[in-house]
Amino acid sequence: MKKIIMKLSAVIAGLALMITTMNVNTTCICLIHQPKLPKGAEKYRKF
Repeated sequence: MKKIIMKLSAVIAGLALMITTMNVNTTCICLIHQPKLPKGAEKYRKF
């Protein structure tokens, strides 16, 4: 059971990193509602 939990947590962590990277490099269509980024997310910007 512990192996399954460890593999699942690794998948969730990787997914969270991918979502954060995508969120940093995109902007909202409605300029009024641009959510604030978490601390440390600026290092994933591509430009």
